[in-house]
Parts: sequence; structure tokens; C-alpha cells
Amino acid sequence: MKQFFSVADVSNLSNIVDEALRLKQAPFAYEQLGKRRTLGLVFLNPSLRTRLSTQKAAMQLGMDVMVMNMDKDGWALETRDGVAMNGATVEHIREAAAVMGQYCDVLGIRSFPKLQDREEDYSEDLFRKFSSHCGVPVISLESATRHPLQSLADLITIREHWLEPRKPKVVMAWAPHIKALPQAVPNSFSEWMCRAQAEGMVDFTIAHPDGYALAESFTQGATIANTLDDALVGADFVYVKNWSSYNDYGQVLPVKEQWMLDNRKLAITNHANVMHCLPVRRDLELASEVLDGPQSLVIREAGNRVWAAQAVLKRMLDDN
Repeated sequence: MKQFFSVADVSNLSNIVDEALRLKQAPFAYEQLGKRRTLGLVFLNPSLRTRLSTQKAAMQLGMDVMVMNMDKDGWALETRDGVAMNGATVEHIREAAAVMGQYCDVLGIRSFPKLQDREEDYSEDLFRKFSSHCGVPVISLESATRHPLQSLADLITIREHWLEPRKPKVVMAWAPHIKALPQAVPNSFSEWMCRAQAEGMVDFTIAHPDGYALAESFTQGATIANTLDDALVGADFVYVKNWSSYNDYGQVLPVKEQWMLDNRKLAITNHANVMHCLPVRRDLELASEVLDGPQSLVIREAGNRVWAAQAVLKRMLDDN
């Protein structure tokens, strides 16, 4: 594996989920694999779960880890080509990424969208240039449009907690928020669940208010509902997440209906397990009674971030 950016970088979902669950049972079985090899983690934005889980995964594979908060510790990066750098930027991504590749065997990068220019954000210019110039395998720690480590952990969690022979009904439910959030997590979750549905692993529904449709390229094959209660009928897993509008890019559009998942709405489901990528704003996105209730998987889901990262890193070390 040379790159982990989207579900397209995984040939078989069931195989990588199985591998992650085997690693969960034997975390140090491959601790010699990464010995004397270095993982560099580059953050342009805040991180809790991604940072800590990826570090832990690497250390369990025997790797050394270096972390750089580029937004605080690094020089201001220029990503455009063919411009005179006579402004605020100090270092070009061509040199910065190439130098990091000299120091590290694998690199991870995290950068959020600005939510101002859809074409710019969805071009994934920063990630693609970083990957192109560093010369080593690259892991997305979340980009403008996707968060693949989170989505793999989500699929691991669903597999781990579904023991029935039939396919589970998985619903991704839009939730309220006080500010505009990126589409990266819902895009990625949808992309992975649509692929999982195509491979016979789940049945997938997306529930969102009018005006909050995701880009169609991420939702091919999903059932779309504009009423939360209808979507929740028969649900086995409910993945709660806010996102801003894609069509009215980055905007928070008014919603009159009640979209926060609480126990009353949860009762509509088939005793569904509830998931959220975290961080979560209690009693705005998701009711505390659900978060603290017996059907909440959010902490175990976060724990599975380690095994998602470890499965990806192991494949990169195996192949390189």
C-alpha cells in the first residue's frame, strides 16, 4: 500500500477489517516489522483521536514516531506553483514535503478545508501535492473531503458488534450544530458504506434535511431520506454527524424539524447501536441520554481507531 486516502486504496474491505480485528487480539505480533522505521505525523489542524491512536498503532508495530504541528511549529506553506513568494508564505510544499520524506519512512498529514471555495477544497490540492513531493507512502489523517481512518474504524466497529446472519441496516443521520462543519467525515463514511453495501456487508441509508445533500460521487447506491423518523425504522446502527451544505457550500441552512437523536427517536429503531466520530456537542448533536446509554458505541468506536491505523500501517510496512 503506497497511499491511504480513500476506500479506493483498499482492494477488499472484509479482509482489512478482519486483519484489524486480528491485530486487536494480538497488538504486538508484528512489533519487529517497524523496528528502526519512522512515522512522521504532520498536523495543520487540531487532533485528539487521530493523533493518539495513530501514534499508539505505530509504536505497537515497533516504529518511532515524530509529530509536527505545522500550523504552530512550521513555516507558513505555499502550495501554488509558479508564484513569487513575496507574501506571508515562507516555505514551498515542494521542499517541505520532500525534506519530511528524507526523515520518515511513512508520513501522515491532516488538513481541514476552508469551506469558502468548493472547487479549491474538493481538488484536494494540498494532500495531492504533499503526497507527490514527499516520496514515501502517505496516510490521510483527514483531508478536505475524506477521513478514511475514521471510516475504517467505523466499519470495524459495525463488524465487531453485528453477529446476526442478515445484513445490518446502517443509517447516517445528519445532526444540528452551531457552526459550519466540513463534509469530510460524512463523505468518507458514505463512501465506505456504499462500498460495503456493494460487497454485501450492509444496507445503507443517509438521512438529512433538504439542502444538505452530499456530493453524489460519495453517495452512489445509498438510500436517501429527508425525514429522520422514516429513516430510523428498522435501523441497526445509527451514525450521527453534522455537516454543512455542499450545494450552498459551507452554509448552515435553517432546519425546523427536530433532528437531534434522543431516546424517543432511538425507540423507532431496531434497538440500534449509536455511533459518532467525536468530538460531539452533547444535547445539541446527540442527546446525553443516548451518549451515556447502553446502545452507545462511541467510546469503543474511538478505541477501534488504533486497529484501523495499525492495519493500514502494517500493510504499508509489508509493501515497502
